[in-house]
Amino acid sequence: MKKSVRLYIDGTVQGVFFRMFVKENAERHNVKGFVRNLEDGRIEVFLEGDSDDVNKMIELCKKGPKHSQIRKVEIKPERFQDFRVFKVLHI
Repeated sequence: MKKSVRLYIDGTVQGVFFRMFVKENAERHNVKGFVRNLEDGRIEVFLEGDSDDVNKMIELCKKGPKHSQIRKVEIKPERFQDFRVFKVLHI
């Protein structure tokens, strides 16, 4: 079953290689979508793929890379958009 979600991650998440951490894990778990920094200091992540793989990615995003400190993860269900790759977007 396919699943799509948008995450807003708050905490110490910029400047700690969070986007590359998400991209590498998304590719490892065959999840498509994007990750980007937001101007307010949060990270936005759009994930879509098989439900189990997306759920694994959500758990990884709740932990983050080594030097991140996650305070809050907001999860919003989204409509499946059929992304072909996982990208790091830049503002």
